[in-house]
Amino acid sequence: MKIVTHISRGLSQLVIAGSILLLSFDAHAQKKEQKLNVLFIAVDDLNNDLGCYGSTVVKSPNIDRLATRGVRFDRAYTQFPLCSPSRSSLLTGRRPDVTGIYELQTHFRKNLPDVVTLPQLFKNNGYHSARVGKIYHYGVPGQIGTNGLDDSVSWSQRINPIGHDKVDEASITNVTPDRGLGSALSWRIENTPDEEQTDGKVATEAIKILEQRKDEPFFLAVGFYRPHTPYVAPSKYFDLYPAERIKLAEEKPNDLDDVPEAALFTKPPHWGVSESDRRNAQRAYYASISFMDAQVGRVLDALDRLKLTDKTIIVLWSDHGYNLGQHGQWMKQSLFENSARVPFIVVAPGYKTRASSARTVELLDIYPTLAELTQLKADGLEGKSLVKLLEDPKSAWDKPAYTQVRRNTLMGRSVRTERWRYTEWDEGKAGVELYDHESDPGEFNNLAKDPKYAERIKELSVLLKRNRV
Repeated sequence: MKIVTHISRGLSQLVIAGSILLLSFDAHAQKKEQKLNVLFIAVDDLNNDLGCYGSTVVKSPNIDRLATRGVRFDRAYTQFPLCSPSRSSLLTGRRPDVTGIYELQTHFRKNLPDVVTLPQLFKNNGYHSARVGKIYHYGVPGQIGTNGLDDSVSWSQRINPIGHDKVDEASITNVTPDRGLGSALSWRIENTPDEEQTDGKVATEAIKILEQRKDEPFFLAVGFYRPHTPYVAPSKYFDLYPAERIKLAEEKPNDLDDVPEAALFTKPPHWGVSESDRRNAQRAYYASISFMDAQVGRVLDALDRLKLTDKTIIVLWSDHGYNLGQHGQWMKQSLFENSARVPFIVVAPGYKTRASSARTVELLDIYPTLAELTQLKADGLEGKSLVKLLEDPKSAWDKPAYTQVRRNTLMGRSVRTERWRYTEWDEGKAGVELYDHESDPGEFNNLAKDPKYAERIKELSVLLKRNRV
């Protein structure tokens, strides 16, 4: 009897020990297989005037420090330099000719009712998919505080902050009064704290979600509104940029003589605005960047404080670039470099830090990159994963970048390689442009009619046609 009891006790102890061992093993396995989070930061109408991209004027310390943590892409391009077409393309992983979105009114699900969007992919795979602010399109400032053209099935949670910048629109200065505030050279110097502005509230709500969801996998999309016009920011950010020190864009006599009429969005050049007002508008745009940058910093600080940084992929992007008087053009909707090129930074645990890549990449590449980094299966994507460039930013790469824009019924299409930009308007019938960025980064000299470049044009025209559906 005693022998049986001892054996029974021994078996019980073995079972208990084995159970502890298995529990320990399971906990270790769970920790090892823990999903990476995604912090997805979208900025509205931000060009590359940032410290990390070489600006000696704009103060963007928080985006600059984010760039040191990962890979900064120096030749990243939008697929369509207008908010809704760009965002619809990025978030569905399809080019504008597939989404069918070329303007600001149509929802992409009218044309692609069953498409699985980027945030929806994460939601479908057990992530808490949350949106704060502008990710899909809605008008700024008109639709701030609403869902706009949002996609409800993409999210587990949606928050639409509204701040003092929206509430007090009546006092905004508009030096292009025939244009609505969402497409005007307009600004206001605020005397209220950061936290009372819409972007300040976006950061506050994003931080709350980080605190609430820190122990579960999340896809947190944080959409900032500034520097989209009207350029509104607290006065301390305007103080960083005295108007008399603002340097206007370089212009050259007869610059537009060799440019097709269809290439021009701002007519007449600068909309006839005086140099003084242009300088004040540019000052306000820069102040808005620095204000938005401070809110990005608040979110990054919270990520660090909550010890989430080492298990979170961070992506920062803008929906398109922004002209500040180059070629007499303002804002977006052109195929010049300043409008097509975007800031784009990826921070991924275990990959390169303090690195830059000169390869031509597209916003369309974000979806497949995040899918590969998180080992999620996605179908029908037209972009290319950038994981290879996160491992080696100088890796061999032959993928060009494509950007298009519509002028009424006429389409302009542009292809960008590391050296060249080639553009056709209405398949060349309304004009052609060729710029050599090695010798002419400002795109002042259109080489399209120079016989010396006939073979180059032929080659790039074939490349451009590969992107048409």
